[in-house]
Amino acid sequence: MQKILIIDDDRDMCLLLKRFLTRHGYEVLESYTGKKSLELLEEVEPDLIMCDFRLEDMEGNVLLGKIKDRYPYMPVIIITGYSDIKIAVEVMKMGAYDYITKPLFPDEILITIKKALASEPAAHEPRHVVAPVEKDSTAATAATATAAPAVNKEPRPQVLHSGDYIFGDSAVFRTILQQIDLVAPTNYTVIIYGESGSGKEAIAQEIHKRSKRKNKPFVAIDCGALSKELAGSELFGHEKGSFTGALNQKIGSFELANGGTIFLDEVANLGYDIQVSLLRVVQERKMRRIGGTKDTELDVRIIVASNEKLWDAARKGKFREDLFHRFNEFSIDVPPLRQRPDDIMLFATHFLDQTNIELGKNIRRLSPEVEQIFRSYVWYGNLRELKNVIKRATLLSDGEQIEATSLPFEISHFNKLQFEKSPEPAPSVVAMPAPVREEAPEPARTLSETTLKGASIDAEYEMILKALKKVNFNKSKAAKLLNIDRKTLYNKMKQYQEFNNQ
Repeated sequence: MQKILIIDDDRDMCLLLKRFLTRHGYEVLESYTGKKSLELLEEVEPDLIMCDFRLEDMEGNVLLGKIKDRYPYMPVIIITGYSDIKIAVEVMKMGAYDYITKPLFPDEILITIKKALASEPAAHEPRHVVAPVEKDSTAATAATATAAPAVNKEPRPQVLHSGDYIFGDSAVFRTILQQIDLVAPTNYTVIIYGESGSGKEAIAQEIHKRSKRKNKPFVAIDCGALSKELAGSELFGHEKGSFTGALNQKIGSFELANGGTIFLDEVANLGYDIQVSLLRVVQERKMRRIGGTKDTELDVRIIVASNEKLWDAARKGKFREDLFHRFNEFSIDVPPLRQRPDDIMLFATHFLDQTNIELGKNIRRLSPEVEQIFRSYVWYGNLRELKNVIKRATLLSDGEQIEATSLPFEISHFNKLQFEKSPEPAPSVVAMPAPVREEAPEPARTLSETTLKGASIDAEYEMILKALKKVNFNKSKAAKLLNIDRKTLYNKMKQYQEFNNQ
């Protein structure tokens, strides 16, 4: 059994991590001070160390240096509640394997630990060439200051053609921009992978805008919204009288996009017969309207998008393998928003500016509490969900900043609701919040404090919470599960919030 040492002066955090990691098959040791942890390391050699950056008796960089003096190749993961790039630069320069920020996410913790343990080198094979740790704090500060300008730049976002999406100056977005610049001038067919609401269409538009076809049409089709009966007509068009209801000739999307770019979103949702027709279009660059007798020559660039890997869909028999290979000339992966926590406030500010113009308001900022909530929330709906939350909160706000009271219940209470302490495996996107006093479970009310109305509200709340967790906080599915409409669900959650604030 692999051994992990947790060093954190927050005993609740140590306990929470110990229970979580023990459930996943690790032996866990705890230490609450830097001094005690160094004494423990004289007797025990763990396989990995997780260390909080700010301890009561010792800074994390100082402790990291002492650990590396004794165990140069020991993988150390730094935990910090301060999302500060300077800390990342400092600890990585000193040989830390990685760093993670609070609030902690179970999946992120497990993946980071497994990668660190899997990449652990043999005793004779160093992982990094680590410079000796300077005892002089001035030297360490100078090294940090020298490295900081390269990574601690103010983001210079570029607004895309759609106006709804921006690129930050993060490593993820720089990579995507490089890929766009590389593929845009070509006629390659591109597959864009990403979850719903992550901005796949905006990236397709940017590819079109940077190509030689930028002055030609860009036509976007949501394949998931096409019915099986009408998909062929929408894509390829039809002749008058070709089927019942075809009262007039219709030009399809491929013809409309001729000379330009067609974007097929959620392409895996197309039926098998349409995939066959699409294969001919991709191979021969020709198409024929339904009921027609003549082929139409096509000069169109095809970009497709999917929230699942098309190769996996092909293996499951949901997508033609030959069509996948035709499409797979180049691919771009768009990571979900929850994997880019540093970008959340960049997008939030952008959407706030847009909504201010739309509503004629002048809300200047998000409150610090709202910023913290946004950073700890797992954005299941990605950018689309974030934009809708900003629009709703802006509408409800009267002052100069957005307060937590303007946020939906499931977002403002996310940390309180999410982390499961049961022995069941943790859900894939469940957030592990840092233990906080005000969010601890409330003490049970005494009989004198309990009312019939309060008991009824508490019982309803428990049922709603269970339903929300069961369907991954999809409110429409939760309402259906509870046999109520979505509006009633919102009212019940609001009623509980108001009762709790009394």
